[in-house]
Amino acid sequence: MKKNQRAWQRMLSGRRLDLLEPTPLDIEIEDIAHGLSRVARWNGQTMGKWPYSVADHSVLVEEIFCMQNQAVSQRWKLACLLHDAPEYVIGDMITPFKQFLGDYYREIEDRLSNAIHIRFGLPGVLPQWVRKAIKTADKTAAYLEATQIAGFEPIEAKRHIANPRRIPDLTIMPLSPNKAKKIYLQRFNQLMNSLK
Repeated sequence: MKKNQRAWQRMLSGRRLDLLEPTPLDIEIEDIAHGLSRVARWNGQTMGKWPYSVADHSVLVEEIFCMQNQAVSQRWKLACLLHDAPEYVIGDMITPFKQFLGDYYREIEDRLSNAIHIRFGLPGVLPQWVRKAIKTADKTAAYLEATQIAGFEPIEAKRHIANPRRIPDLTIMPLSPNKAKKIYLQRFNQLMNSLK
């Protein structure tokens, strides 16, 4: 990268988030919720009046995580809600493209995740069992999204997206960006208040 090349993003809060060296001080939940509510999953290739946002997805994954891990503490529920938070500034990319980008993308994503976790009182790097449980809930959500709003047949989704052991009886309804942001912030505030 060239010496004077800009590596930061200006947020609506006025913060300047350095993408290469993010710090917890430059992270605001309002910026995260706003960005995630406007980032479309599945590259926008979903059915419904509204694109299915990462904010919608994050709330769904946390709901599934709670179903699959009933005795888990509130802090790990918060970690789950924030599992895709870096996408508020780097966007969402489908898994095959992320794999193609490899270590560069993962490194930036990990730096952002660490800063976000620390900002909200979580360990920068989550315990392995928490990461694994979140990934299981994430894959279950991806299966539901694939079959309900992304046009996949169940057998195709099980082959290419995820093959969850138990499929929860949940219906996905993409929300407007404003409503998705509101619901994301409500859940975040519930979890943060429970940690005080």
